[in-house]
Amino acid sequence: MSLKEKRIVVLGGTSGIGLAVATAAAREGAKLVIGSSRKHRVNEALSKLPSGSQGHVIDLTDGTAIEQFFAELGAYDHLVYTAGEPLLLRSLAEIDLVEARRFFDTRYWGAYTAAKFGSAGIRAGGSIVFTSGTASQRPGPGWSVVASSLSAMEGLTRALAVELAPIRVNIVTPGVVKTDLWRGMNESERDQFYSGAARSLPVRHVGDVDEVARAYLYLMSQTYATGQAMITDGGGLLV
Repeated sequence: MSLKEKRIVVLGGTSGIGLAVATAAAREGAKLVIGSSRKHRVNEALSKLPSGSQGHVIDLTDGTAIEQFFAELGAYDHLVYTAGEPLLLRSLAEIDLVEARRFFDTRYWGAYTAAKFGSAGIRAGGSIVFTSGTASQRPGPGWSVVASSLSAMEGLTRALAVELAPIRVNIVTPGVVKTDLWRGMNESERDQFYSGAARSLPVRHVGDVDEVARAYLYLMSQTYATGQAMITDGGGLLV
């Protein structure tokens, strides 16, 4: 299935993987609608997308705002959800429960609410593509909040693939990718982390957002896959 002339909604589409998905889909002739919580980021992203792309400021932790957004949106073909807070990496003893719940609000409940209010507008042949991460299968110390939210997203994907059929619902599971999610580290720590990860991976490099974006485009155009997690991790789960 070609994405040409398809209307694609990317929530979290102003930076990182989301913007890469929007950019790649636009190159294939799709019509883009992006949403994010910060107006300046929406405007900046629109400046990089083709004329006619639409941008909306939307608080993805606010269920009422999400409901209103989809009520006004009209029909479309694919929903992509890539929004997420910077990774919350702390031990169980140190974690702040308010922060932990806020992390789930954006990454899990935002996606859940988008599917709840957005699925009715998806045209025949359309799909939803969520975002997870390989920490759902191989977490380390301090990853309890992140790993549990990612696992919840994968469970949600399988459940909605059954409940929303024939809408296809899939999820991309990236490994280490160079995005703003790692901005909690200082530059030196981040560079060292990337270098160590690259040496351990079979592909010998850390993921780029443009590489991972291709997985989302594949799942939108692949009409015989649903309820699936597409691992895009450079072979990280093998080593």
